[in-house]
Amino acid sequence: MDGYDCTATLEWWANPSMCLGSFRVTLTVSMLSDGRRRIATPRSPMAEPERERLDLLLRLDPVCSLRFEDDNTVLVHVNAEDADGPLVLSPCESAAP
Repeated sequence: MDGYDCTATLEWWANPSMCLGSFRVTLTVSMLSDGRRRIATPRSPMAEPERERLDLLLRLDPVCSLRFEDDNTVLVHVNAEDADGPLVLSPCESAAP
């Protein structure tokens, strides 16, 4: 298998009961010679206010939860290489500094 696609949600939580923002994405995982590359693209084009909210959350904390359709979650570090481009995700072991 060279890779796969799935639908997931990026979520930023202030505490267990308050989500600061969530964004539906298509997650594409590709197998490269040096490991895996995880790319998240929005499920639909983002309006300017929504993109500004995502940019703010990324500046505040690039670590968020990636929630899959089966409700499993994993912490990821999000890197926006380009303001209008896809997001590159890296796994995190912990959100602690």
